[in-house]
Amino acid sequence: MAAPVLRAVLHGKWNSRTFSTTAVLCKRGIPLGPMPNEDIDVSNLEALEKYRSFSRYFKEAEKERRKLHWWATYKKRITPKQDQEAKIDIGLPYPRTQWANVLKERKATRRQNVTNVELERASRLQTLLIPLDEVKAEWERTSGPFHKQRIAQHYGLYRDLFDNATFVPRVLLGVEYDSDEEYVVPVYHGNLVTPTEALNPPRVTFEADEGSLWTLLFTNLDGHLCDPNMEYVHWLVTNIPGNKIESGKEICHYFPPFPARGTGYHRYVFLLFKQTQPIDLTDDIRPTPCHSLKMRTFRTFDFYKKHQTAMTPAGLAFFQCQWDDSVTHVFHQLLNMKEPVFDFVRPPVYHPKQKKFPHRQPLRYLDRYRDSDEPTYGCY
Repeated sequence: MAAPVLRAVLHGKWNSRTFSTTAVLCKRGIPLGPMPNEDIDVSNLEALEKYRSFSRYFKEAEKERRKLHWWATYKKRITPKQDQEAKIDIGLPYPRTQWANVLKERKATRRQNVTNVELERASRLQTLLIPLDEVKAEWERTSGPFHKQRIAQHYGLYRDLFDNATFVPRVLLGVEYDSDEEYVVPVYHGNLVTPTEALNPPRVTFEADEGSLWTLLFTNLDGHLCDPNMEYVHWLVTNIPGNKIESGKEICHYFPPFPARGTGYHRYVFLLFKQTQPIDLTDDIRPTPCHSLKMRTFRTFDFYKKHQTAMTPAGLAFFQCQWDDSVTHVFHQLLNMKEPVFDFVRPPVYHPKQKKFPHRQPLRYLDRYRDSDEPTYGCY
């Protein structure tokens, strides 16, 4: 009689333990705030407000999307947590501006434009011309450096250049390649430039005070053939007085881009450093001409870490570059080496020798033996 009673007690004890554990796991906590769509009466959906147009609905949806919610959204869950305080700002100090004066100036400009009869008439007749040069200059002076910083962060430049340390490019760096007498290829922030267009040294301009010293660096972040953490320096000029690059000390002469075939787009970066004192780089001078990849192996982070007390990054411009036919010439004639190819080069389609009297061949038999410039319409 005791055995069935003991078995029943143990069975109840085990069941109660399992039930209690399950109950704890399935227990829902009290929400920290109102749940979404909590105020909607599901039983009477016909009484809800009709938007009548998509633009009105979209405006309300955007307004609701911008509100801060207490729950974790999907974007917050998939975005890795980043410690913003860990990102060190190594750039120039931010110039303090009197926002009250800026706001007063904007209000005065707006008041002047509102009372301008000619502007009102041109706007009404749709003949108003916006001065784009003035707009661009205003953008470069106000929010442009911060936009450039976000673009550089998106392309991973700060991660690969300065080990996630960041800076705001406050000095406007203008880089232009002279393709011919009339055609100029500018370098912005991520635009495409072919190796043929970047074959010769560019024209670099920036605003500088008289008596200041600068350093210009041109490097490739993705082109090293042996070590992915290293770079190839293409141009390095230090102790530039003012904005006269030709008067600076050229540590490494200009070398054209050579992205290997099959490696995709490479990031080529122009960096401008502001010096506080002259820098002695006698031990780092490369010979002229320098056509050795081993001697051009470089790392921007080590270079900046060595001279960080005497220079500060101030300007930034970069472009993307992909292989073309001029790269083969650079490898064969300048580097004197076999060109590395990381892409499958499909051989031409094999066709047997043409017969003078083809028997039982299709009517388009002769299309196989056309010249390469003539279309074959995808048949052979």
